[in-house]
Amino acid sequence: MKNMLLNPITNLKGVGSETEEVLNDVGIYTIHDLLEYFPYRYEDNSLKDLEDVKHEERVTVEGRVHSEPSLQFYGKKRSRLTFRLLVGRYLLSVVCFNRPYFKNKLSIDATVTVTGKWDKHRQTITVSNLLFGPKQEISGIEPVYSVKGKLTVKGIRKFVSIALKDYLEGVTELLPDHLLNKYKLMTRKEALKTIHIPEEKEDLKQARRRFVYEEFLLFQLKMQTLRKVQREQSKGVVHQFSKEKHKIFLDSLPFPLTNAQTRVVNEILSDMTSPYRMNRLLQGDVGSGKTVVSAIAIYAAFLSGYQSALMVPTEILAEQHAESLFQLFEPFGVSVALLTSSVKGKKRRDLLERVANNEVNLLIGTHALIQDDIMFHKLGLVITDEQHRFGVEQRRLLREKGEQTDVLFMTATPIPRTLAITAFGEMDVSIIDELPAGRKTIETYWVKPDMLERILAFIEKEVSKGRQAYVICPLIEESDKLDVQNALDVHGMLTQYYRGRYKVGLMHGRLSSDEKDEVMRSFSQNEVHILVSTTVVEVGVNVPNATTMVIYDAERFGLSQLHQLRGRVGRGSDQSYCILLADPKSETGKERMKIMTETNDGFVLSERDLELRGPGDFFGKKQSGVPVFKVADMVHDYRALEVARQDAVELVGSMEFWKENQYEALRNYLTNSGVLDGEKLD
Repeated sequence: MKNMLLNPITNLKGVGSETEEVLNDVGIYTIHDLLEYFPYRYEDNSLKDLEDVKHEERVTVEGRVHSEPSLQFYGKKRSRLTFRLLVGRYLLSVVCFNRPYFKNKLSIDATVTVTGKWDKHRQTITVSNLLFGPKQEISGIEPVYSVKGKLTVKGIRKFVSIALKDYLEGVTELLPDHLLNKYKLMTRKEALKTIHIPEEKEDLKQARRRFVYEEFLLFQLKMQTLRKVQREQSKGVVHQFSKEKHKIFLDSLPFPLTNAQTRVVNEILSDMTSPYRMNRLLQGDVGSGKTVVSAIAIYAAFLSGYQSALMVPTEILAEQHAESLFQLFEPFGVSVALLTSSVKGKKRRDLLERVANNEVNLLIGTHALIQDDIMFHKLGLVITDEQHRFGVEQRRLLREKGEQTDVLFMTATPIPRTLAITAFGEMDVSIIDELPAGRKTIETYWVKPDMLERILAFIEKEVSKGRQAYVICPLIEESDKLDVQNALDVHGMLTQYYRGRYKVGLMHGRLSSDEKDEVMRSFSQNEVHILVSTTVVEVGVNVPNATTMVIYDAERFGLSQLHQLRGRVGRGSDQSYCILLADPKSETGKERMKIMTETNDGFVLSERDLELRGPGDFFGKKQSGVPVFKVADMVHDYRALEVARQDAVELVGSMEFWKENQYEALRNYLTNSGVLDGEKLD
């Protein structure tokens, strides 16, 4: 019976070849597809007391016609029919557009049921549906499906009703009894019937609850099984090193580790000393000390006789890492080398020879590290900084430069926990959620554009003290479509304003890599005092002397991007400032500005950003790693996501899961979705 659900949709009564094409257009090919084509919303046609209905809410009421209908024609074939309706103690107006034929059907004292938008101020309902007779003629809660072309909601409802009648018995329960009982969940059959034909709101809530948990559990089972397979089939480097020597290095660090750094270091070292390959994502806000953590891991690899590679997105960032890590490692005999596209000819050949001969312990570079001619002697640790800036293929190529290499991905983009455990569910996740002691909070202000003169004076005051400033614009050139400041105009205006006093630089995405590097070097060395830029500086150079960040049209950016930009300042000992120049018109825009002034915590901001923008847009474009769920919502159902993840971890880790019959349906699901690749886990 189970296989009958995989029958083509033409097996359903009333579905011929023409209807099949229409259903195929929305992704319905089988009976199973139809049963899992869930409504995206519901219309509540149950009668309500108007006292409880909000302004402009959709409502269904039943009443008696209290006046003769009035019909007016205007325009071509357009009409407006109005009449008074007595609903309980309310005497309200009913408006029907383009339905002149209702006039002859309405008579004084006749009972009608009206559905439409309630205008509380005018005591008027604008009709979307009107039925002659009492309420029992229509159902209470009606599902609304996504349709296109010739497909109608009424048609989908009819087909779903037939499928439930003829095929519901063939639906297999996926969840084992102990989980159904533990969370008091509906069976799959009950939930499917209820989500399509709900009788009560509470039933619908329980059906949705069942499918939210099921979707999250199935997804997390895939992630955790993938993780188990990868972990157990990819034996890693077992790093063995002197704890005493490692402690001497830790004691030499210029600052004591925060509690969060200590916790993360222990997680990473535990991975490195285990027989399994490390596959860990390290999240840490701007300035939280991820580089020091990576240095501790690199030194552990060095002590155990392995080389390390650190890949970063830009040449100037690679140079900065090389400079700081060289100073850190020089007293301990760790050989550090830098490889970028600027290293050419004999210099490059000599460097590659040293890497191949194990004379270089740490190689730092951009994507130049993954070129075919780079051969490591004994690569044991690969670290990728700002990992989402590199493609999956680039990260894989670097990892495969060694055998069973441990991998650490680092990012300063605070990813909300809900996204981290879905998009990166097959990885272990470590979070540095604490800033080093003594670090000053960046003061953030939201100001309107009419205060520009005061802002320019403030920049001058800071720069006169020997400090520097960033000015960020959304666009490079003027746009007809968007009324936003552009970098070229702002650069021209500031150059004129500070002429003869301070040098203003310009940075944007159309510059070549060499040109960008030259601009950033000039800014780093304080030859440029004020840098006008697009968001290309979001991740990049470390300029401790920069204390002011002004962001034009700040309402055009998401919270996480604003936070990344703000993180370009506040890197030195001086007090730093971020000024958001914005005049948002929408409530969401105003809310963003308000939140930015209230917190410097990137993780708090990322969660709020996720709520305001949704998971699909969090990374600025659709992120392939973020799944699309039919019923579940990662933001609003995050507690269920946490619970499902924990259950999936326990299931995949237990011997019973792989052997007992009660889990057969879940094992079949994992095999059918390609996670196990037909292999049996022992």
